[in-house]
Amino acid sequence: MNDENARWIGIDVGSITCKVAVIDGAGSCVASVYQRTCGQVVEAVKRGLTEVSAVLHKPVTIAGCGTTGSARQLVGALVNADVVKNEITAHVRGARHLHPDARTLLEIGGEDSKIILLRNGIPVDFAMNTVCAAGTGAFLDQLAGRLGIRVEDLGALATQSTHDVAIAGRCTVFAESDIIFKQQTGHRIEDILAGACRALARNYLNDVAKGKSIQPPVLLLGGVAANVGIRHAFEDALGVPIIVVQEHNVTGAIGAALLAKDSVRERSSMHSLAEIAASDFQTGTFVCNHCSNSCEIVRFIEGNEPIGTIGGRCERWTSNIASLAAGTEIH
Repeated sequence: MNDENARWIGIDVGSITCKVAVIDGAGSCVASVYQRTCGQVVEAVKRGLTEVSAVLHKPVTIAGCGTTGSARQLVGALVNADVVKNEITAHVRGARHLHPDARTLLEIGGEDSKIILLRNGIPVDFAMNTVCAAGTGAFLDQLAGRLGIRVEDLGALATQSTHDVAIAGRCTVFAESDIIFKQQTGHRIEDILAGACRALARNYLNDVAKGKSIQPPVLLLGGVAANVGIRHAFEDALGVPIIVVQEHNVTGAIGAALLAKDSVRERSSMHSLAEIAASDFQTGTFVCNHCSNSCEIVRFIEGNEPIGTIGGRCERWTSNIASLAAGTEIH
């Protein structure tokens, strides 16, 4: 598309945060929003799109839209997206654009973490951790709440540590117990925070990286990358510089926008921002009895039509929207 006002939108919605990024024809990020979903995915997406629209300052042509993240199917249906891709694909595309020489991507999200190995710009291996929150941002949220500080201040305080304090970081429950013990024995908050940052980095490398060949340049992505204490902990553990790009917290959204730009050759069918903001979506729940897990599925409805689901341990309901009517309602 040759329209100089053309823009592409990427939306990355995970378990805790919603990221929206807008790119121009050169792939540069011209507007972005990073915010917590607070359990309201639809409202977070609406709010994010409204905010980036206000930042743009002038009318633009929405040439395409891509979605990614754990809620990508739902959000894709909400905005009538052109491209719906998994997090690995989106983060690789975004990271390659922001730092073409990157060979290792360390991404730490709210409730999951991943590592991606790139060789000559091509992903050759990856791993994810979705079982325990000890190596994720949720661990830091819990820690900040326990210590009565803002999570945004955690990293700067950790860099003020003057004494090495070991924190058991293999499990959030054990870590919290260890932190309570350290407080009771008089350790400074700065030292506890530094120990917690090292514990998170150690847990990530032991459980997610699992002996993989981590080669520089190494990019640290996700909201946790803003924590300078975490960055220092990874640098100490790996012995290599850790790169944090300016767009570290919206890399997946940028990647989704770039994937849409790569794929869309004609005008996008994406709903307008005004249409999305005015949409009336309803939610309901039902229990899937397909197996013994008996997952509770959250169903999203626009008008009388089901448009997406979240919940469930398998892909049954993310790929079978038409069968939603078979669900048993619960209250």
